[in-house]
Amino acid sequence: MGIRTLYLCYFGLREPLVQTQVLPYLRQLAGAGVEVYLLTFEPKMKERWGKEELEAERARLMNDGIRWLWLPYHKRPSMPATFYDVLAGAWKAVRLIQRHRIDVLHARAHIAMAMALLAHKLTRCRLIFDIRGLVAEEYADAEVWAENSLPFRMVKRLEKSGIRRADQLVVLTNRMRDWLVEQKLATADEIEVIPCCVDFSRFEAEKPSEPQTEERFVITYAGSVTGLYLLEEMGRFFLAVREEKPRAFFQIMTASEPEEAARRLRQVGLSSDDFWIGAVPPRDVPRHLRRARLGLSFRKPAFSQIAASPTKIAEYLAAGLVVVCNAGVGDMDEMLETERVGVIVKTLEPAAYREAALRAIKLAEEADIQERCFDAARRHFDLITVGGARYRSVYDRVEALIN
Repeated sequence: MGIRTLYLCYFGLREPLVQTQVLPYLRQLAGAGVEVYLLTFEPKMKERWGKEELEAERARLMNDGIRWLWLPYHKRPSMPATFYDVLAGAWKAVRLIQRHRIDVLHARAHIAMAMALLAHKLTRCRLIFDIRGLVAEEYADAEVWAENSLPFRMVKRLEKSGIRRADQLVVLTNRMRDWLVEQKLATADEIEVIPCCVDFSRFEAEKPSEPQTEERFVITYAGSVTGLYLLEEMGRFFLAVREEKPRAFFQIMTASEPEEAARRLRQVGLSSDDFWIGAVPPRDVPRHLRRARLGLSFRKPAFSQIAASPTKIAEYLAAGLVVVCNAGVGDMDEMLETERVGVIVKTLEPAAYREAALRAIKLAEEADIQERCFDAARRHFDLITVGGARYRSVYDRVEALIN
């Protein structure tokens, strides 16, 4: 493979999402012979990066086959700042394309695709639209935007234009691919399904040689506790588990405000002795997950969730945890039940929590459950055999169009 790609990412390099869901894939592409350029948007660059630190990071990435470039990220006022960044990103992309003879513009999510579409008007690059979700619907479901408001309509228009003009689309779920085909927005051969995958090297060092013997029955949650995630409902499920396991304990790893999250849990009946809330560095997440028996992921049930592939679910399985999530999130219903590594909560009601808690506890106590979780994670979410291989397939098809 001898093509050059410019990967547009509207996040800073140090964001956990970039470290776990961007750089690992780009290393896979670089290893397959793609010449990779990465453009990120860095908040407070001068404050957060020293000169030596910056050069060291560039050298590390260059050693991985990734040429890193950046622009400053502007936050306020929100819409004008984003519009400015889109224009700056598009112009930077045009200059990079001309200077380095870039063949492909690979846009991660909608804002990056806006940059790619503008740059495409002045270049002849091929386009890859890496759709990370139905953004407008997610914002509406989270009650940030009103449905059919101006921002909602603008993002949907951008989305449709990006889908129509892209040479290849990447989506996170089979349900999203099927919806795009049903809506006649794209054909199946233009779409690759690549769920959020896991770098198993992060988990191998933490893999236990013996079954867990923790005295407490630890339940864990990793990620945001605001927006579409339903902290109170996870708290109510915890209470259902505690009825069977009196020494159950809820471990919550989040960068969100801990005091506010604690207040919300106490409101649904948990005591301060029932849980711990705090931030955990990404490198330490596998070790903390190993302490648990169940991993939770409750999201607001809505249409937008057909496109969702929560990274936390792949990480739970890689850590050997039984997964508990509510129905309707991406492809999880079928996968978890078929593989017998998780439980789907059918409705967000006490009776459903009780039934799911009993099933989850029983599943967690099966002798081979950890190995089943490891195996399912490998087959569905492995960075190399799933994520890397499918991204290479996307680039093979784009290269065929170029040649």
